[in-house]
Order: sequence, then structure tokens, then C-alpha cells
Amino acid sequence: MEAIWNEVKNAIKKQIPIHSFRMWIEPMEFIECKECSITLACPNNFSKRKILDHYAELITSEINRETKKAYKLSIEITKGNGNSKKKSDVHPQIPLPNVNVHPHGGRLLRRDFTFDQFVVGGNNDFAYSAALSIASQKKSQQNSLFLIAKTGMGKSHLSQAVGHHILSESPSDRVYYITSEDFTNEMIHAIRHNSTDKFKERYRKKCDVLLLEDVHFLSGKERTQIELALTLDTLLDADKKIIFSSCYLPGDIPKLNDKLRSHLTCGIISNIDPPNFRTRVKILQKKTMINGYSFPEEVTHYLAGELKENVRQLNSGLIGVAAKSALLGAPINLDLAESVVKNIVRQSNQITIDTIKKLVCKHYRLTVKDIVSNSRKQSIVRPRQIAIYLARRYTDQSLQIIGKSFNRYHATALYAINVVERGLKENGPLQQQVVYLRRKLESG
Repeated sequence: MEAIWNEVKNAIKKQIPIHSFRMWIEPMEFIECKECSITLACPNNFSKRKILDHYAELITSEINRETKKAYKLSIEITKGNGNSKKKSDVHPQIPLPNVNVHPHGGRLLRRDFTFDQFVVGGNNDFAYSAALSIASQKKSQQNSLFLIAKTGMGKSHLSQAVGHHILSESPSDRVYYITSEDFTNEMIHAIRHNSTDKFKERYRKKCDVLLLEDVHFLSGKERTQIELALTLDTLLDADKKIIFSSCYLPGDIPKLNDKLRSHLTCGIISNIDPPNFRTRVKILQKKTMINGYSFPEEVTHYLAGELKENVRQLNSGLIGVAAKSALLGAPINLDLAESVVKNIVRQSNQITIDTIKKLVCKHYRLTVKDIVSNSRKQSIVRPRQIAIYLARRYTDQSLQIIGKSFNRYHATALYAINVVERGLKENGPLQQQVVYLRRKLESG
């Protein structure tokens, strides 16, 4: 019967994406065959749920076609030695408490950023499979993953889902979730307080899983890059797991030394693209179910059709509709949804780099000639940086094109974006100015 199972796997391999086959079907093993049922084994409880939800019907169909009999499918979970567990030994994953999870180092993991709550579609299925593969396998040929996506597409969700999964399966594993800015600040603090040895030991000897966000922030920070490259040398040699995330490909990040760039590209690199309509509907349905909302199908489809920018925008629309309904005591219908969406949706085809230049120049009382000039006056530099940031956020143009439109190299454009992003975290005048300009753009 094991030979038949191998034939079944070969047949399934031709029908589903190769990364899905390697992730879910290939690790399964034949256990036993009884009169009316066949038992297979998979590595863990998460895999079992995924297989039952998505592949059980296909597996059963191929087994019955190959054997010309009607079998029922049963799936058990293997122990580390390859033998299956008894059903009484299988324990479901304990639900996470209603608080954010604190890993061994760095920032908190958001409690809702788990694999269970990540909606998989054609835009992110490879990234999802790669992240889950790294999270669930003790030993793997690939231990690093570089996730690329614009803001709000789910790269932070996937990165933190890896941390959640590893901590749920192996609570003693030391998971560090940090941003590149955190890493830089920690290193500077260590240098100033003569504690570099403790800093190095924390990341090189006391870290099993490193989740490093916003790698592009390291552009131009030569000393930090050297330290991180040496840390990655140690972690990769010890087969530790590393998840990187960024808005840019490693090759597009300027002022990055060759050794660090080599480390960033040594593993799997995966994009997360904007979700299509079908995936947006699935995301909304998932979130309404989790939050206990009751949305008519026509409202869900309307939101999915209008809120196309990213997952964060979808969530904003969903919460906005639910909140307005609750506050006004009004039913959730198309009229209510339209009143919320009109305040969220912007006409992206009307927002161009030229539009942004004119708006910023009008606000700061400058000319377009001023903003593209070589002037280094702060009264011109800051508006120029804000305009570049807005161009990156509201248009689909590349860094090269944005930089060229402001008479700058793409490295300077990226620096300007980083400056504004840091300023937005400080809740000061810069943040207020950017928020005002964004509202003006979004209102047309």
C-alpha cells in the first residue's frame, strides 16, 4: 500500500503548486490500511488542520482512483521518531491569551498576528508557505526568508506568525522580534555604556530566531551593517532561523555593504502583492467572523470592490462600518458602507508626483523650481523630503523615477522617506504637517 501512496503523491504533485506540494503533501507518510480506511501521518497539528481543510478531498479521490476502492481518510500526527501518535496523545494548540505575546527579546508580538488569522490568496501563498515551512520544521535546507511588500500588505503579520508558531511549539526557543532601528539604537547604547560584549552575546549566543523588520532602515549605517553581518554569520552557521522584511529588494537598498547584502539574499525571497477581489472578500469574511460582526454579503463585496489599496485599508473600512453602525444604532447596509468608504478611498489615478509637488509647494509657499533645486536650506529640504515620502506612498512609481523627478538619486529619495517615517513616530509638527497634506490629497 505504501507504493500506492507514492503513486498518489506523484499524481497530486501534478495538480497543485510545487511549493504547496512540498509543504503539505510530501512530508506525509503512509501508516496503515484497514478494510474501509487508510491512515496517513503528518508532522504537526497545524499541518493536519491545513491538509484536512484544503487537500483531504483531493487525497481521498486520488487514493480511490488508484485502488479502485472507496476508502475513508484518517490523518494522525507523527512523533519525532517517525511513528504516529495515538489519538489520545494529540493535543490541540492552546489558544493564545487575550494579550500580546512577549518573546524573549525585542517588541511584543501582536496576539492576532498568527498563521490561523492570515488569509492566504494568490498574492501571498508562496510567502505564507515559506514562512510556515521555516516556522514548523526543526531542520530545513532554508532557514532564512526575506519578505518584500509595501506597507499594510501583511509582512509584519507573517513575520510575527513565525514567532507565535515557534513559541507555541517550543516555548524555550529564544525568539527576538525587533526593527532595524531597534537594533541600531541598542548597538549605539551598548557602545556608549561600554556593554558591547553583552550586546553581541544577546544576539549571537542567546537568540534562536531573529525576526528583523524594516531592513532598508540600515541604508548608510555602515557600523551597524558590519555588526549585523557578523551576527548573521554566527546565527546562520548555527542553523538559527531568520526572517527579514522590507519595502525594497536587497539590491534596491542603497549604501548597503556587500557582506550584509549577501546575507539578505542567501535564503528565500518572496513578494507579497496587493490582494485581488476574491482574496479581499476572504479577508473581510475572516475578520467579520473573528470580531463577531454580521455583514450582509452585498456590503462585504462592496467594501472589497472599493478598498483595493492594502489589507490595512480593508480593516479600516470594516471597523469604520461596524463602529458607525453601533454608534448610530443604524443597520449595516450599502448606504452606511458608502458613507464610510467615501472618507477612506482616494482617487489614486488623480494623484501624481506633479500633483504632490504642487500641493506641497502651495502649503510651504515654494515654487516647483525651489523643490527640485540643489538648495540645502532647511525650509526647502524638509518640504522636499515630505513630497518624496508622499510620492512613494501615493503613487506606484519606483524609487528611481521618484528620485529623478526631484532631481535626486534613488538613494537620496530613500533617505528622505526614512527621515519622514522616523519623524512620524515622534508625534510632533512634522507628523501634523504630513497628516494635513495626506488629508488634502485624499480629499481630492
